Amino acid sequence: MNLNIIGRHFEITKALKEHIENKFTKIKNHFDHVIDAKFILSVEKFNNIVDATIHLPHQDINAKSIDEDMYKSIDLVINKIDKQVIKYKEKFRDHHQADGSIKHEPSD
Repeated sequence: MNLNIIGRHFEITKALKEHIENKFTKIKNHFDHVIDAKFILSVEKFNNIVDATIHLPHQDINAKSIDEDMYKSIDLVINKIDKQVIKYKEKFRDHHQADGSIKHEPSD
């Protein structure tokens, strides 16, 4: 899995990079088939903007968060993506029984 972190209008610090990597493990715990992830961090006036895109086998998931604190903005975008990943996982889960038959209790 590739994790790309890009900074616009400022330098990405080691602490920010580690924070994103640590928070991203939350998504990996729910779904481990993430192919690619891209985080774009930018600063505009007093707003810290985080735009995240992750590529899954059948779909791309995108989320954006704006806050005055960069760390809070990262946390918000991770939570948004995590909710979408859980929804994606439920959508592609096979809800059918393994053998295809209906199980009945034996009646005596």
